[in-house]
Amino acid sequence: MSEPTEDQLAFVDDVAVFFEREGLPLISGRVIGWLLISDPPEQSAARLAEVLQVSRSSISTATRMLTPSGLVEGVRRRGERQEYFRIAADGWSRMLERRYALATSFRQVTERGLRALEDASPERRERLANVHELYGFLEHELPAMLQRWRDRNEDEDRA
Repeated sequence: MSEPTEDQLAFVDDVAVFFEREGLPLISGRVIGWLLISDPPEQSAARLAEVLQVSRSSISTATRMLTPSGLVEGVRRRGERQEYFRIAADGWSRMLERRYALATSFRQVTERGLRALEDASPERRERLANVHELYGFLEHELPAMLQRWRDRNEDEDRA
């Protein structure tokens, strides 16, 4: 188990900043960043805390936040009580699927909003109508795009 280089830690911080802009706490992004490049792929909470120079409780909070999305998963090794964390093999796809489901949910919210503005002027409805159309488009297109990705990966696995 080698120590991370400065370039690797800079990458981890870049990932953290990206995900912070997406609304995640910085430490959660740092966990994602390190798990993307760590060797071995499975890392204990203690090792994550050591590499990222944060407390174990911060790691615990971050991993509890990341595991429901399916991106990060906890695994146990036979004969060990300690839990290890890694990026799930299909974690990115599962995370995106959850986000795609939000497109449907928000489209439904905008639909209710349009009904509430049924008698309003077209100008007043326009902003909400544009968002409604966008989320309807995403709701339709995103699952098909993800399926094309899966099909592509299956084709590569067979080759």
